Amino acid sequence: MDWIYEPWPWYISGFMIALIMFLLIMVGKNFGMSGNLRTICTICGSGRKVDFFKFDWKAQRWNLIVVLGAIIGGFIANHFLTLEATIALNPNTIADLQTLGFENAGETYMPTELFSSSVFTDIKSLLVLVIGGFLVGFGARYAGGCTSGHAISGLSNLQLPSLIAVIGFFVGGLTMIHLIFPLIF
Repeated sequence: MDWIYEPWPWYISGFMIALIMFLLIMVGKNFGMSGNLRTICTICGSGRKVDFFKFDWKAQRWNLIVVLGAIIGGFIANHFLTLEATIALNPNTIADLQTLGFENAGETYMPTELFSSSVFTDIKSLLVLVIGGFLVGFGARYAGGCTSGHAISGLSNLQLPSLIAVIGFFVGGLTMIHLIFPLIF
């Protein structure tokens, strides 16, 4: 069981991702997680009010299984396959995060300053999460998909719009972490 506790080498996980993408292309499916939000909204009845949600959601049922698998897999990995919560971060990164107020940097995957229940009582943290969530959701919709959909599925289909979106994601991520993140925290 030790092999499952360690990160897998890139050539194994990369091959598995490529295999899944090949199989999806062969059956005419596109991988992506953000499209599931549209499917869930449609299932809940949003199609009665907004034309964007009027589509055959049953054709996307297979992708909802992917979401369910990601949730179950994350739960199993967190509760049964995690030997320790510390992560390998560069000491300079840990020092930088601690100066920004993230005291447990390097000790957990998700900082308690953003993901504990106390976030609901701190207006600044709550605003960061709500505004950030809105921007990510809007960005994914505006770009026609999320990072996983464009970077994995779109690039494997050699789609130019996906290449442009992935470049935009990287530029946006670098801008956020180096320029905006220090201003927020």
